Amino acid sequence: MNILIFVFIFLLGTIIGSFLNVVIYRFNTGRTIVKGRSICMTCNRTLRWYELIPILSYVMQSGKCLRCKEVISHQYPIVEFVTGLVFVLIAYHFLPALYFVPLSYLFLVTYFVFIFSILIVISVYDIRHKVIPDKLVLVFIIASFLSIFINHMSVGQLFIHPNLSYILAGPILASPFALLWLLSRGKWMGLGDAKLMLGIGWMLGLSLGIASIILSFWIGAVISLLVMFASKKKINMKSEIPFAPFLIIGALIVFLFSLDIFTLSSFFHF
Repeated sequence: MNILIFVFIFLLGTIIGSFLNVVIYRFNTGRTIVKGRSICMTCNRTLRWYELIPILSYVMQSGKCLRCKEVISHQYPIVEFVTGLVFVLIAYHFLPALYFVPLSYLFLVTYFVFIFSILIVISVYDIRHKVIPDKLVLVFIIASFLSIFINHMSVGQLFIHPNLSYILAGPILASPFALLWLLSRGKWMGLGDAKLMLGIGWMLGLSLGIASIILSFWIGAVISLLVMFASKKKINMKSEIPFAPFLIIGALIVFLFSLDIFTLSSFFHF
């Protein structure tokens, strides 16, 4: 039974991922997000329904437009698959609530897939444009602040009164990023990263939030080195590498596995 639920959630996630691609491509372009048929970005042909099936259409078309044969961006199937996978992981994370309070399970999964859907858009948009959209990060900040009133433990009372550490977690964790932005005048860190960390701090709390930052820098260092070695272009310290995706990946891992700073440090005790 659980397998069927997860399959359904994955398929739903891929459909939402297809919509997230629309948001990523149309945001700040003047085009409406909720209206207008999808078109080929090269020949401007309106796409038919069978060209819009998440992942499957890309595979069946060999990654090319049926009319102009232009290569379709890998972003489409990647975002669709990743969104489906994230939906499944979040649904699995809150699985205990399904057996105790099914309505709480539905609420928790819906709320946090909404939050991480926003983060997926922010992450890909930052990779493409090297900027974090203020409107999107504001929605994330508001949703994250409201999440401090939600019990993340899956069982027990759904809504809670947050303690002071959760309320202060956002500003405390965002402060170092804001300071780096201020001291470097935006050269070392963008202000958008500080805003993003404000929301991540409220969503995760202090201990998990610190762990997510540490994890983000580790992931960022490894991936940046791999990109430096694999890239044909010369990359140096002045090269602009978006940090938001690393912050978001770190936050997702910590959220799913409840990794606080003590758990993270235990990995290095032999």
